[in-house]
Amino acid sequence: MAHTKSGGSTKLGRDSAGRRLGVKKNHGERVLPGQIILRQRGTRYLNGDNVARGGDDTLYALKEGVVRFLSKKKTKFDGRIRSVKVITVEL
Repeated sequence: MAHTKSGGSTKLGRDSAGRRLGVKKNHGERVLPGQIILRQRGTRYLNGDNVARGGDDTLYALKEGVVRFLSKKKTKFDGRIRSVKVITVEL
């Protein structure tokens, strides 16, 4: 007699819904206070002037203005320098 049991449901085949991460407002766009600029996991982008970071690392505007994406050099605690991307809102 065969040892294969009945062909029940597979353990594979499940997939989660997309998390809708990414840039919501681009460089040069106007934003109002509280509008989300970027949704991210971790701190790929850092918050600059007039931008705050939420509990899930979302960056949002604190004041009305224009979004600017900047690159800056940041010194780590051990003296190494890394390039970081900073998002600011200019009034």
